[in-house]
Amino acid sequence: MSPYAAGVIKPIELVIFDCDGVLVDSERIAARVQVTLGAELGWPLTEGEVVDRFIGRSHAAIREQVAARLGEEIAAVWSERFERLHREAVDTDLAPVAGLPEALDAITWATCVASSGSHEKMRHTLGRTGLYDRFAGRIYSATEVARGKPAPDLFLHAARQMGADPAACVVVEDSRPGVQAARAAGMRAFGYAGGLTPADRLRGPGVTVFHDMRELPVLITGAQPSPTF
Repeated sequence: MSPYAAGVIKPIELVIFDCDGVLVDSERIAARVQVTLGAELGWPLTEGEVVDRFIGRSHAAIREQVAARLGEEIAAVWSERFERLHREAVDTDLAPVAGLPEALDAITWATCVASSGSHEKMRHTLGRTGLYDRFAGRIYSATEVARGKPAPDLFLHAARQMGADPAACVVVEDSRPGVQAARAAGMRAFGYAGGLTPADRLRGPGVTVFHDMRELPVLITGAQPSPTF
């Protein structure tokens, strides 16, 4: 049950970060590659359509969509080419999300990463941006659970591994499936609208939408319940 629905807000124990689009500015790269592949393989997509269909979802979930549209053979080609082209672009263009290092420096709560991406992908992207060591040993992937976002499985798994009460966790997300997953897990969410996903796609019960990652530490502090004496 959501802490908001229950009328009780617990002190924060854990801040769970999504990876792509929250820690590393990779969603723009991914969207660009998906648009290119769609044009070449028979499914023309705009950037907005990529955001709606793919952003925040696991590799397996995206492949299922492509297979349903174009067949398994094309889906296999799409997946292989995406992995290669995305990796090449990451090696040349990837950077941390603007303001993210400063925000991490100011956050005093326990942190972890819970992403739809694979561990291999996160080792690459977080490693290229110098962020991997900040989270080493506290990185969780949708490949570890039965259902990816928008199901709550991944966030509940991360909380369990970190020994935190879900109602005492906050999630930092940049996608609609991500904030839906946080809500389903009974966690408060902070929806980062400084990337590709428009703010109106992130809004909803229990979600604080923000545009500058430097604002995050203050926003999380403000989500703490008032002390009682």
